[in-house]
Amino acid sequence: MSELHSEDLSDQSPIGRWVAQHPETAQIFETLKIDYFGSGDEPLDVVCRRNGLDGLRVHSLLQRTIAHIDDGNMDDWLRAPLADLCDNIEQTHHAFLKNSLPTVTSLLAAVIERHGDDHPELLRVHEFFGTWRDETLEVMREEERSLFPAIRLMESQGKGGGRDWRGIAKLIRRIGFEHQDIGDALRKARDASGNYAEPPDASPAYRQLLGLLRRIEADVRHHVHKEEFILFPRVLKLARQDVG
Repeated sequence: MSELHSEDLSDQSPIGRWVAQHPETAQIFETLKIDYFGSGDEPLDVVCRRNGLDGLRVHSLLQRTIAHIDDGNMDDWLRAPLADLCDNIEQTHHAFLKNSLPTVTSLLAAVIERHGDDHPELLRVHEFFGTWRDETLEVMREEERSLFPAIRLMESQGKGGGRDWRGIAKLIRRIGFEHQDIGDALRKARDASGNYAEPPDASPAYRQLLGLLRRIEADVRHHVHKEEFILFPRVLKLARQDVG
């Protein structure tokens, strides 16, 4: 998801490539006692299996490091019931965005009215914000209406049951593409604002707007990480076990 995770790196990517593209991951490999020099050409999942490590946990940890997500409780979601994870995403991240996005919309309109002539970049922020706001709300509706209920039902029924795994996988794949679009628009909004830097003449409303945009972006990073690197891989793994 452009800027929100490294979409070109996976558990099949050589660990040397992880470190080359994101040097900050070297510390993770060192902590896990993985020789990223001697094993640099080997895929992450192979190295994890050989060292008795949970590949999904390591992949999640690397992506959190890249996305600057500091959450010591994140690993709990690797073992928690899928229904609980869906509930957490809805009650924490979806609820936060539903409450925050209308406030940003109103603040942005007020700030443009006051500062728009002197800060034309606000119009670009408005354009990109509108794109990812609308796409994010639509993705959340799709998850709450279709995907999360299907995941809860899947887990409650246990193995077997003739579930539509292809339909679930297709929906996950589509939401993944939508996450990329949201990430691109979010990045463009941040770039247009100069990384949410406060101009010298910023009014209290302007400063409040930038602070809220920063908080929203940080929350979106957590939100997307929980789905892309914990929930979705766990669901797809369960699907493979069920049909296998």
